[in-house]
Amino acid sequence: MLPRLLSLILVALLLTACTSQPRTLLEKIQKDGELVILTRNSPTTYYQGPHGPRGVEYELVKKFADSLGVRLRIITPEHFEDIIPMLVRGEAHMAAAGLTVTPERSKLVRFSTGYQTITQQLVYRMGHRRPNSIEDIISGQIEVIAGSSHVDTLKELKRVHSDLKWTEERKLDSEELLSLVLEQLIDYTIADSNELTLNQQYYPKLRVAFDISGPQQLAWAFRYNEDDSLHLAANRFIKQIKDSGILAQVLERYYSHADQLGFVGTRLYLRHVSKRLPEFQPLFEEAARLYELDWRLLAAISYQESHWRPKAKSPTGVRGMMMLTLNTAKQLNVSNRLDPKQSIMGGARYFSMIHNKISIRIPEPDRSWMALAAYNVGYGHLEDARILAQAENKDADKWIEVKKILPRLSQKKWYKKTRYGYARGREPVLYVENIRSYYDLLVWADEKGRSYTDTPNVSVPVIDSPIL
Repeated sequence: MLPRLLSLILVALLLTACTSQPRTLLEKIQKDGELVILTRNSPTTYYQGPHGPRGVEYELVKKFADSLGVRLRIITPEHFEDIIPMLVRGEAHMAAAGLTVTPERSKLVRFSTGYQTITQQLVYRMGHRRPNSIEDIISGQIEVIAGSSHVDTLKELKRVHSDLKWTEERKLDSEELLSLVLEQLIDYTIADSNELTLNQQYYPKLRVAFDISGPQQLAWAFRYNEDDSLHLAANRFIKQIKDSGILAQVLERYYSHADQLGFVGTRLYLRHVSKRLPEFQPLFEEAARLYELDWRLLAAISYQESHWRPKAKSPTGVRGMMMLTLNTAKQLNVSNRLDPKQSIMGGARYFSMIHNKISIRIPEPDRSWMALAAYNVGYGHLEDARILAQAENKDADKWIEVKKILPRLSQKKWYKKTRYGYARGREPVLYVENIRSYYDLLVWADEKGRSYTDTPNVSVPVIDSPIL
């Protein structure tokens, strides 16, 4: 009897041990509590800002890790070309590095569902003759990142254009290659359209000659093995964030305002940063400390309002650096709207008051975007737009949804349904997008410790919008 009982106990223990062991890679990751990813440092992927990590890839993969209930561990190889080999060797669970899906890469790794469509673009500097075809660049100096999809594209083109030559750079990243084109140290480079969109506001003299590829998908990469549990979970997650609108919100946060200024607007702004801002920067910094704001955000608001002109005046009677109305100035105890210090202090206090009225339930950066919209159009009109959004089952706590509704406030069909009535609803949308662009440029120069007089010809920007 005893041997039989011992045998049953042993079998039970073995069964318990077997069932407690993870059966799939996904279960192992969840048991270990950690998802390890490979990525790279760039504005479109991952970087450390003053308020923590940022970047499109970081935000998406962090949400994925959160959905699995695990922490995220990030590895950034020294060279871009090391990412896929390290993944194949099993040094991480996946790669989320702005990787383009190509036939060559698909032989080495398994890709998830795509989450963004880009094209590869040939970039040159304004002032040089624009190339119209591959034949036009054969005699030029072309540099691309080693191990990138751009190399694969050039290899394909070389089959037809045998004289095509290029240099593969291991030590520089995409932004640095763009700066080399700007500084006329090389003739051309290739950039993904999303990266160029983010960088053109800093490099207003860069131009796209032509698309050098058709539309391509960015996706996450996984090892080829029999266990595809993590890969399947990633596909489910990407579908979920597409269907819920979360993916669109993340992409909007990084890309929607990037091309607002255009070449002329950017150049003019950078000249004003160099010539006008230094006189007023101490006042913006003082106001920011007093009201716990970012001085660069206050400066961006002021530039949108007055182009940093203390005596600015609009046809409607608003005046000064922050373009305060007479009634608002009285409310804020501003006795002289044309005095830069009074105007900046008053504007900072007014923005802080509006920001505090926005529900703390709304996370940043949406809360600040809505505060900016309210600063421009009025808090009541902002709330009208949010109520209209709620009536259509849209998320009224998301700027990406509210900014679609605001323009309706100028249409009788819609504003007659609201409490505060008609408003020029397109203006606050443009207002917010412009300020985001001005703010990004200031953050970039400030975080890099650059002299503002160097800003018009700067290189290697890192977009960093801790508030916006």
